[in-house]
Amino acid sequence: MAFLCQRDSYAREFTTTVVSCSPAELQTDASGGKKEVLSGFHVVLEDTLLFPEGGGQPDDRGTINDISVLKVTRRGAQADHFTESPLSPGSQVQVRVDWERRFDHMQQHSGQHLITAVADLLFGLKTTSWELGRLRSVIELDSPSVTAEQVTAIEQSVNQKIRDRLPVSVRELSLDDPEVEQVRGQGLPDDHAGPVRVVTIEGVDSNMCCGTHVSNLSDLQVIKILGTEKGKKNKSNLIFLAGNRVLKWMERSHGSEKALTSLLKCGVEDHVEAVKKLQNATKLLQKNNLNLLRELAVHTAHSLRSSPAWGGVVTLHRKEGDSEFMNIIANEIGSEETLLFLTVGDEKGAGLFLLAGPAEAVETLGPRVAEILEGKGAGKKGRFQGKATKMSRRAEAQALLQDYVSTQSAEE
Repeated sequence: MAFLCQRDSYAREFTTTVVSCSPAELQTDASGGKKEVLSGFHVVLEDTLLFPEGGGQPDDRGTINDISVLKVTRRGAQADHFTESPLSPGSQVQVRVDWERRFDHMQQHSGQHLITAVADLLFGLKTTSWELGRLRSVIELDSPSVTAEQVTAIEQSVNQKIRDRLPVSVRELSLDDPEVEQVRGQGLPDDHAGPVRVVTIEGVDSNMCCGTHVSNLSDLQVIKILGTEKGKKNKSNLIFLAGNRVLKWMERSHGSEKALTSLLKCGVEDHVEAVKKLQNATKLLQKNNLNLLRELAVHTAHSLRSSPAWGGVVTLHRKEGDSEFMNIIANEIGSEETLLFLTVGDEKGAGLFLLAGPAEAVETLGPRVAEILEGKGAGKKGRFQGKATKMSRRAEAQALLQDYVSTQSAEE
């Protein structure tokens, strides 16, 4: 049985009856990439306005008697609506769909059908799968590459068909209908029951599909192909936007252009050249800064070598610096008989550290220093370095090194 959302994709609300309501759980994405399990109910209705995910299309959102539906999934010939509040079986309920989300999915899904058909008709590029993403959609083509000229031709052709206002119709065929064999499709689910649903773009394409679609290509407004990327083995991914997503993309792009015009103090046509000049200037500054940092490291190394603490534990902390800065110092000093403890970064926050000296001592003390600084590191041949999250504990690490040197001296 086709749901109301499939029979009339433009319907926004209707009244139906609750068939059953049973306890259920829903796994959702929480903050920090963690999973959260919600306790709630699976509500089954006599019919539904909310599309359950399928055919590459995400599910709808909406409400049942103003109770939010957080997920809709197909189970055989019925749809499970996940809600956090129960609904009484046998009761009449009002179902409303989140129209903005629904119409967006209709535009992207019908747009995919159109691009898939045109890519095949013009260049024999077969679609192997597709994904309707939150911001953009991707069609996987069975070809290792797609040329810029092919992309342009496909985009021009699909937009011409939109301007031609071609009708889009939906029919239901019985499984034994000979016409089913002539229709493009990826096959039917194992638990499919009932007739086969066929979506036809007049004069262009007929395809088995369970999704929601526009009734005329003019409702797509426009399609923009953003380009292609290398896909899985011998596949190419074609990235596109349809309808309102193109308008939103243009709005974002225009906003970025205005911001860049203000920052770069030049017109849109000069943005690229202005950024290139800034990049070149930045590279020159970085090169000069690196040379100065190296000179400073050499000078610092000579100063440390004449330190009264030489032969014991020599320490240095700088807010500015990097791993190369510390390694230059260690190389210049050659501290085989001295423990050299160098740190760079925020004095109370995160940073980098380096411990150099006698190989046996460094091998013993390096992991312990990393532990004190609540960081991680690795090393070999008398040098241990890594990242730290608690530079505020440098004094504890220094005390550990001093204790080690004192113990070694006493034993000698």
